[in-house]
Amino acid sequence: MHTILIKHFIKDYENTNNLKVREAYGTLGSITGIVINLMLALSKYFAGVISGSISVTADAINNLSDAGSSIISLVGVRLSAKPADKDHPYGHGRVEYISALAVSFVVLLMGIELFKSSVDKIINPVPVKFNIISLIILAVSIFAKLWLGFFNKKLGEKIDSAPMMAVMKDSFSDCLATGVALIAIVVSAFSDINIDGYLGVIVAGFIFLAGFNILKETMADLLGKPADKAFTQEIENRILSYDKIVGVHDMIIHDYGPGRKFASAHAEVSSQDDIMEIHDIIDLAERDILNEYGLIISIHTDPIITDDERIDSLKAITNQIVKDISDEMSIHDFRVVDGPTHTNLIFDLIAPHKFHLSNDEIRKEIENKLSKIDERYFVVITIEHSFN
Repeated sequence: MHTILIKHFIKDYENTNNLKVREAYGTLGSITGIVINLMLALSKYFAGVISGSISVTADAINNLSDAGSSIISLVGVRLSAKPADKDHPYGHGRVEYISALAVSFVVLLMGIELFKSSVDKIINPVPVKFNIISLIILAVSIFAKLWLGFFNKKLGEKIDSAPMMAVMKDSFSDCLATGVALIAIVVSAFSDINIDGYLGVIVAGFIFLAGFNILKETMADLLGKPADKAFTQEIENRILSYDKIVGVHDMIIHDYGPGRKFASAHAEVSSQDDIMEIHDIIDLAERDILNEYGLIISIHTDPIITDDERIDSLKAITNQIVKDISDEMSIHDFRVVDGPTHTNLIFDLIAPHKFHLSNDEIRKEIENKLSKIDERYFVVITIEHSFN
């Protein structure tokens, strides 16, 4: 069913790097969510009225808010598709993150309101009436929400959409909320115990937790989270696949919204190679990566000495010392400068964030180990932290 809808309503549906195709995916997901949630809201409200259940009525209001969330997502997808302009040279892609943030606020608000209503129902209980129609409506709505959740998951993964993944998580939490409301109806058929208000509090908890998780993940996107490690490694391997490039480091990927990523990297080349030839290779790599991954990348060349056995040996020794301290650390831009009284080993070192050793302690430990090999060795280290 998911694939049929995608093929029927989205032209060129496999070309997900195209902004128009992404917009079509977002529009399909949002409109589907609006229609399903409005239908569920109306049917659940009817079920809540005839059963007198606060948890069912609250679940209906939750679906109404979900329809509003889908409208917010639709607006976000449309606005994010606007092209770059003078004031926004990187495009409007982050509008999707802002719309996901708005969805999280709506979900959190509904959780708070439901909690208040449920507490009032505990203090002032009203009997719940068992009704087979209400039971059927709730059971059908669970399946509908499961379908909608998986539908948004599929769309969201295809176009890397934060709002769709937010709607997916909200849909799955709604299934739990509706299940709790269904329990209240079933219990009312077999006993006089009124657990409706208490179950309403549980539903509110599910809704609030879903909203908090959406808020947390969206804030990570807006603040700037690390690029996907597998994607970063794939780009590094692609750069290394070009002749004359012997190393890659200092890769930074900036995220300006789904489908709008910019990157920079340093490529190590032999200092003996022709600079014009290297320039052509770098240009080719940048164009190929843009065409293959939709990633605008700027590659800086770092010339290094690659045919000196002594430097290669010192680099290998230094690298092993660094790895003995931590496998998470690495070195690059290694140079050797000889003087009349000592030899400077100059390099950059990438250390993990929140490492158990301070920068000074790292530097001192490396220097002590190298001085045991030769007391004339001094280190000049620039310590960096990875962006990935």
